[in-house]
Amino acid sequence: MTDAMGRVPGPRREYLIDHLAQAAGTTVRNVRAYQDRGLLPRADRRGRANVYDDSHLDRLRLIAGLLDRGHTLAGIKELLDAWEDGRSLGGLLGLVAEVTAPWSDEQPEYLERAELAARFGGLRDSEAIAAAVRLGVLEPEPGREQAASADALPERYRVPSPALLDVAARLYELGVPLAASIAHLQEVRTDMEHLARRFVHFAAVEVFPRYVGSAPIDDVDAALAAEAVRRMRPLAQAVVDAELARAMRHEATLLLEASVASLPEPVREAVAEEL
Repeated sequence: MTDAMGRVPGPRREYLIDHLAQAAGTTVRNVRAYQDRGLLPRADRRGRANVYDDSHLDRLRLIAGLLDRGHTLAGIKELLDAWEDGRSLGGLLGLVAEVTAPWSDEQPEYLERAELAARFGGLRDSEAIAAAVRLGVLEPEPGREQAASADALPERYRVPSPALLDVAARLYELGVPLAASIAHLQEVRTDMEHLARRFVHFAAVEVFPRYVGSAPIDDVDAALAAEAVRRMRPLAQAVVDAELARAMRHEATLLLEASVASLPEPVREAVAEEL
């Protein structure tokens, strides 16, 4: 017999499968699939009913969180198998959450296709928008109905970084086509990924040498590693900000010097004094 929440009376909070799925924000089909893959322990058999408890609910929420961070079911299975030898998953999962969480406080936004077009002067450049989707600047919202034509654009988009899209819109106001901004972003992203690899390599050698090639061995180690990652985030950002400011000033000055080289000598001298 169950209560109104689908719980079975007893010392622990327990659920039947449909109520467990509802509490975890998933489906009965997923619950069964996770069991078949060995990700979720089997339920207790009580007569003709399978009974689950809060440990199953916690596991489902853990699986959902790891999936949201981009882990595959196979990868989650390996993680769970590796840490089900009596040690707690808390520390390691805290480290996973720290590393894989967004390294920015920016919140995504949603734009209708008409709103997107309005920000770019009524733009309907399907190639530029497709490039923005490939780069992840725009993400078509799944499940939205689209027009029947083959070249139809999605009706609604998720914008992971509104600030990045705002930069493109401001450049568009200055006369820069969206396609040019997208191409430039692609080049910048390649440079940023190279820079990120340098930071990670530096951290691996100088901060985390004991963990290279293996995960932290216990909750204390994992917690210390997570705290180090948390403290390094603003340090990496500070280095990028300072060095970009220095490099931008240097490169812009060189361009300005080249631009005034053909001007009359008195003008060049006046500019040179300011530089």
